[in-house]
Amino acid sequence: MTTPAPSPQKPWSCILFDLDGTITDSAPGIIGRLSRTLIALGRPVPLPAELVHFVGPPILEGFELVAGMNQTEATEALGIYRALAASEGPQDDAVTFPGMVGLVRFLHKAGVPLAITTSKSEVQAHRILEHLRLEEAFVVITGSSEDESRSAKGDVIAEALVRLREAGVDLSNLVLVGDRIHDMEGAAEHGIPPIMVEWGYGSPAEAAGAIAVVHSVDQLRSLLV
Repeated sequence: MTTPAPSPQKPWSCILFDLDGTITDSAPGIIGRLSRTLIALGRPVPLPAELVHFVGPPILEGFELVAGMNQTEATEALGIYRALAASEGPQDDAVTFPGMVGLVRFLHKAGVPLAITTSKSEVQAHRILEHLRLEEAFVVITGSSEDESRSAKGDVIAEALVRLREAGVDLSNLVLVGDRIHDMEGAAEHGIPPIMVEWGYGSPAEAAGAIAVVHSVDQLRSLLV
């Protein structure tokens, strides 16, 4: 008789966190920039309920799939969007879900290595975490490259793992915390068990593959420490 493999569980050697929809409630800021980008291009602006689908996946993918742009049009839209993000600063994307800043600081103080893996621009992710005074809590902050050559969550995670390994972090028992199917699938690509948070922008159907779905920060904390 084959003995079943043990379920992944704490103590985790390193915890990977998504940013948008997991730590930060960035939908209002993102939707506002998307609306102004589409207006600048002379395109109709979908309802906020449709624009929220942009939050989480690579933004270039959102322009192609949600707004129906071809690759050239999406690249132009991305340039406008990124320019708006650069000129406005990080504050609109730095609204946090209650309890998450405290949890990150607690984990950092406890000596648990942490990393950010986000499809948001890496430059913008650094600005947001600096604004929140959380930048030093993370061993690495990995996001999409400015040219979007690295934007898929699996690719972002791959780069984060390279940086963590170079930093001497133990990668033997990882876990990833996110809110969208892209987090679940990206983690699965690397054999990392994911935990899905319900307060983000995903739907219950996106939780396939998660080892747990949590509805509160207290519940998440109990799985991490």
